[in-house]
Amino acid sequence: QVDLEESGGGLVQAGGSLRLSCAASAITFSNLVMGWFRQAPGKEREFVGALRWSVGSIYYADSVKGRFTITRDSAKNTVYLQMNNLKPEDTAVYYCAAYIGGGTYYSTRTYDYWGQGTQVTVSS
Repeated sequence: QVDLEESGGGLVQAGGSLRLSCAASAITFSNLVMGWFRQAPGKEREFVGALRWSVGSIYYADSVKGRFTITRDSAKNTVYLQMNNLKPEDTAVYYCAAYIGGGTYYSTRTYDYWGQGTQVTVSS
């Protein structure tokens, strides 16, 4: 069981920055993958990025590559999503998620554990 708690959402103007945090209850699995997804009103939940904890491999969706950065603090069992140069189309509820083992890191169906979500609103 992995409990996830997100924080850091809010309202920002276009071009601004926000940092989201995702604190995990425990990182005891060597093959843990932590991902970020987002869901805008009326749209499906989409992949933003993921971190393979044991090796530090990081993956990004093309739509955020170069603007968003995933980092981690192993001492705090926390993953961060730094979002720069935000655009109105980035407005969504952002979710942290996790799964253990292999699988397709960009698919929502792979993930077993989800946070409650945090709202990010980018005004134009």
